[in-house]
Amino acid sequence: MAKIYYDKDADLNNLKNKTIAVIGYGIQGRGQAMNLRDSGLNVIIGQRQGGVNYQKAVDDGFQPMDADKAAQKADIIVLLTQDHLQADIYKDQLQKYMKAGKTLVFSHGFNIHFGLIKPPADVDIWMVAPKGPGSFVRRQYVEGKGVPCLVAIHQDASGRALKEALAYAKGLGGSRAGVFETTFKEETETDLFGEQAVLCGGTSALIKAGFDTLVEAGYAPEMAYFECLHELKLIVDIIYEEGIAGMRKRVSDTAEYGDYTRGPRVVTDKTREEMKKILTEIQKGDFAREWILANKDGRKGFLKMREDEDKHPIEDVGRRLRGMMSWIQK
Repeated sequence: MAKIYYDKDADLNNLKNKTIAVIGYGIQGRGQAMNLRDSGLNVIIGQRQGGVNYQKAVDDGFQPMDADKAAQKADIIVLLTQDHLQADIYKDQLQKYMKAGKTLVFSHGFNIHFGLIKPPADVDIWMVAPKGPGSFVRRQYVEGKGVPCLVAIHQDASGRALKEALAYAKGLGGSRAGVFETTFKEETETDLFGEQAVLCGGTSALIKAGFDTLVEAGYAPEMAYFECLHELKLIVDIIYEEGIAGMRKRVSDTAEYGDYTRGPRVVTDKTREEMKKILTEIQKGDFAREWILANKDGRKGFLKMREDEDKHPIEDVGRRLRGMMSWIQK
């Protein structure tokens, strides 16, 4: 079982005299930077000029600068750009400033675990990973709550890495909810597996397969959309709040019986074997190499997959139906 830390275990004073550079002002970078600043910590932003995120940082009261300048000024450098960009950013703009006494921080272990970034031995390397998007991390903090975080220490040159990581998590509001101790290996591999086999890959494939099955059988696409996609939120919300057992208590007995008897016919032993293969590909680094390679040719294959998937009939039906649902419009 993972060790869990709370507010009482973390002291913001461990970071009071530190300058924290958040590199990348996307959704996660923005949420983390604003929370840390509001917790009384000294935060600067590394974000290239000219982009929309640069202007967001300015509007939020920061004075963003190029990543290399931020890294030069900072004691703690937090790399929050997309995974496939981090190694090049580190090599081109951060590496020369990773001197003894500095700290390099991540919210996902991908680049460290798979050896794409190899910092020197005399710097601290740790991770604080909120289990939610940056906008949610920010909203919970403002409301006086917090999003659970993971904490992992990869390299503790100073002997203070855990203390500073817990202080950082407290600055995000994470220790209000709980900070779970893990490793870069465990966080990276479970995160990738969850995305691929369940949360994104598994779920989207299941939704489309259900939609296609009903439409091919002659049912209206609108009915297929409601039953296979729209109502999924109702079920997921209950599972989120009460677990699978709680969901089964909230649905009809008919639905519960269908769950027990038909679910295992969809997720079969063959499905489980394929999940194991996916996990093995992640553990061996095959997926990481494939993903990095996919970004070397201008992302042509990746962008083609995105374009093809956007043309699936469920997307056209969904856009039309969601346009009628004023309650879900932003």
